[in-house]
Amino acid sequence: MNLDLSPRERELAKLGREFCDKVLLPLEMVVEEHGELPHDRREGVRQAVRDWGLAGINHSKADGGLGLTMLEQTVIEEQLGRTTNGLWTCVWRPPVSLRFGSPEQKRDYLLPSNQGRRRGAFAITEPGSGSDNRAVETRADRRGDKWVLNGEKWFVTSYNTSDFVIVHAHVDGDPDKPTLFLVDSSAPKLRHLRSPKFMHNYAFDHAELRLEGVEVGDERMLGRIGQGFELTKDWFVETRLQIASHTLGAATRAAEIANAHAGSRVQFGKPIRDFQAVEFMLADMAVDIYAAKSMLYRLAAEMDRGLDRKIIHARASALKLFCSEMAGRVVDKALQILGGRGYMRENPVERLYRDVRVDRIWEGTSEIQRVVIGGQLRKRGLDVYTGW
Repeated sequence: MNLDLSPRERELAKLGREFCDKVLLPLEMVVEEHGELPHDRREGVRQAVRDWGLAGINHSKADGGLGLTMLEQTVIEEQLGRTTNGLWTCVWRPPVSLRFGSPEQKRDYLLPSNQGRRRGAFAITEPGSGSDNRAVETRADRRGDKWVLNGEKWFVTSYNTSDFVIVHAHVDGDPDKPTLFLVDSSAPKLRHLRSPKFMHNYAFDHAELRLEGVEVGDERMLGRIGQGFELTKDWFVETRLQIASHTLGAATRAAEIANAHAGSRVQFGKPIRDFQAVEFMLADMAVDIYAAKSMLYRLAAEMDRGLDRKIIHARASALKLFCSEMAGRVVDKALQILGGRGYMRENPVERLYRDVRVDRIWEGTSEIQRVVIGGQLRKRGLDVYTGW
C-alpha cells in the first residue's frame, strides 16, 4: 500500500500553502477590521487566483476547470484552510451541480464561473427548514411558459460577491418534486432582505433573500423536476470534504502556533512544554490531527478510485463529523496553551476559534451526520466504517 503523495500532489500542496501565505494571510486583519473583504480588494484577489493557476479547481478541463483529482483538490484545500475569516472562499469552487447542466447552462454559468467571470451562491435553507429538506416552503409553479418562484431563503453564503443563485424549490409545493433553478441576482422580484452578522467574520456575506414571484424559463431549470435533492446531495458530499480539509488546515495552524509558543514561553524557569499538562494537550492535538488527516486523504483517494457513490456519502458524513469536532478540540487547546495571548483578536488562534465553530453546523450539523451514520449502520452494517 503506497501512502506517499506523488510529486504532482506535493507540488499542488506547496502551491496552496504559498498562495495562502502570500495572498490570503495578509488580508486577515483587513477582513477582521471591515467584517468582510472590502469590495475594492475583491477583483485583485480574483485576479491573483487566476494568476496562480487556482481557478476552477473542482471541475473538468472540458468545463473550463483544472481537471484535478479529488486528492489533488484536497491537498490544496487543506493549505487554504490555514487562513482565518473564511478567506479560503476566495478560491472559488463553482457548485458541483452545474456539471449536470445543459450545454447552454454550462456555457452561460459553469464556464464563466470557472474563469472567475461569474459566481454562484446556493439557496437551500429557510426560516423553517434547515436539516429537513422536505420542509422547504419555496415553491415553483407553472404559469404559461414560465416558472414562478416564491419563498424566503436564509444563509445564502457569498451572495454579495455572486451574480446568480441556485434556488432549491418544490414544484407545485410538492416535497416529492424538489427542483433546482438558476436565478440571476439581477432578476426582478428577487429581494435582498439583509446580511446579518455572525460569530465569525467571513470574506463575503450570508444573505437572507425573498423571491416574490420571480419568473424563469425552462432553460433555467437545473436537471429535471424532482432531481433537486440528488443534485444537492452531490453538492453536500463535496462541501463536506471541503469542510474537512479546511478544518484540518485550521487545526494544524493552531497547533503549530501553540507548539512554538510552548517551546519559547518560559515560566518557573523552564519552557511551559516541559509541564506535563501542556505536553499532554500538545500530544492530544497531534493525535487528533493525525487521525483526521488519515480519514480525509483515504476518502479522497477512494473517490478517485471510483468508490460507490452511496459509500462515499456515508463516509463523507463520518469525515465531516470527525474533522469539524476535531478542529474544535484542537483550537480550544491551542488557545488554552497561549493563555491571554490566544484571546486577543490579533492572534490567529482567536479567529480560528470563532471560525471553526460553524463547521459543526453548516452543510449538515453534527447531529445530522450521526443520523446519517446510524442509518448506514442499519442498512449496511459496521463494515462501511470498520472494513477496508
